[in-house]
Amino acid sequence: MDNRSVRARAGVSGAYFVQGLCFAGLLSQVPSLKDKFHFTEDDLTLVLLAVPVIAGLGSVLAGYLAPRFGSAAVLRISGPLVGVAMTLVGLVPTRLGLYLAVGAFGLFLGSVDASMNMQGVGVQRRYGRSLLASFHGWWSLAGILGALAMAGANKIDLPLPVALGSVALVGIAVALSVGPLLLRRPEETAVAPSTADEPPPRIPWAPIVLVGLAVMFMYISDSATSNWSAVYLRDALHGSRSIAPLGLSAYLTCQVLGRSAADRLVRRFGPVRVVAAGGLIGAAGMTVVAAAPGPAVGILGFAIVGAGLCVVVPQSFSAAGALDPTGSGVAVARVNLFNYVGFVVGAALIGTVAKGASLRWAFVVPAALALVIVALAPSFAVARRIQPVEPSTTDPAAATRDIAAR
Repeated sequence: MDNRSVRARAGVSGAYFVQGLCFAGLLSQVPSLKDKFHFTEDDLTLVLLAVPVIAGLGSVLAGYLAPRFGSAAVLRISGPLVGVAMTLVGLVPTRLGLYLAVGAFGLFLGSVDASMNMQGVGVQRRYGRSLLASFHGWWSLAGILGALAMAGANKIDLPLPVALGSVALVGIAVALSVGPLLLRRPEETAVAPSTADEPPPRIPWAPIVLVGLAVMFMYISDSATSNWSAVYLRDALHGSRSIAPLGLSAYLTCQVLGRSAADRLVRRFGPVRVVAAGGLIGAAGMTVVAAAPGPAVGILGFAIVGAGLCVVVPQSFSAAGALDPTGSGVAVARVNLFNYVGFVVGAALIGTVAKGASLRWAFVVPAALALVIVALAPSFAVARRIQPVEPSTTDPAAATRDIAAR
């Protein structure tokens, strides 16, 4: 494999790391934000809804900008700004300031999410084999570190601005350092240089919707875990303040373990079987969460959910890449929208059921929806279409771009 591809793989891994670190770090402090601003359950639901709604706008913006300026340019700008917005969340003293900071965080988060997956699909295409699970594994690993950092900060009663700012500073530093390693332009990942002057093919919506629905149902479970696991463990299962973030940590730990093996499993068994098995395991884990008698069993349930559903998102972007042979990023941005739809639906759904019944009953809903992923698994068959692409050596312009990228 050429050195440019290896460097790009390292750079993209770093971008996933930054997003996972900041995202999990902020969400692990949801109980602290709830206490600081004296939010009711309804208030908290609205705040949690703001992140995915605005992140969806960020994803749309990235889908518009990336084909014109390159996903690397979008990622280099939005990556550090996620950390800046995270710092502001910890610093603002009023609810209005919090809403603005959370809005900025969501916008840059969505932009990073779409552009880093565009980069991931491009690197995977250059390698010619499944790699996206490993990239998302870096996201999960960083999420573990972010959640554990916040658990430690809570244990020693570190002020919220210091806790969030410290993690954000690490994210900003990593984002700035990996930027030069990214693939510079969309054309670096096109299927073949000979197609560069041809209009991009029409990308069908039907297969994107099917894959996207599976992503949406996965993210309902993910939203329930990310947004409500700490509150559930503390309030419903009577865990301590330092124990509360460990549900998300366990979830992300098993995501890392699952994703470390997922690419090999996909190459051996294919994406359809792997996604179907993941949906079944995820449903079982969420059932354990809903039935948990105490924090320890609840944490175990979140771990099982992470191990099962970890395969869905990487394979969805593999499928999007296969549906977009020019590497424009349009299909990736479209699939990524279902991510935020799932988060919006998940946050609202869990909050509504929690208010009407209890948080325990609220976790029954994602357990049932995870089973729908099994039915949608055949739509992931398109993700088998991964062909290796090497940079052109016959096109002088492409060669010049590649040299400049190095």
